[in-house]
Amino acid sequence: MYRLYSTFADRLPNNGLLLLRLIVVAALISRCVRLESVASLHTIAPHVIAAGVGLFLLVGLWTPVAGVIVAITEVLIAFSQGHDPSLSLLLAGLGIAVALLGPGSRSVDARLSGWKRIEIRHPEN
Repeated sequence: MYRLYSTFADRLPNNGLLLLRLIVVAALISRCVRLESVASLHTIAPHVIAAGVGLFLLVGLWTPVAGVIVAITEVLIAFSQGHDPSLSLLLAGLGIAVALLGPGSRSVDARLSGWKRIEIRHPEN
């Protein structure tokens, strides 16, 4: 993750990134739950994949990879199923935005590979 982000957002931008991740995941999961009446595996599978990868976005783990997978899955949903593609294309754009912006400092990615502060204390004489 160090190579992907020079820094992790802090304070207000961090809260904005957390809110963005929460909104994307809420939309992915709610759409997946609403499809429980559909019996076709071909229809349900991409939504389940998107919701599952959305859980990685929720905690901020492997955020660039998860955002790109959400975007690819949503583009597949938009053009393969016979419904209005506007929500899928919006979620694909938000997935790319999260992948490019990064997870913020309130994420597993930041805990695993964020900047660390090392304090060196001088021994007292």
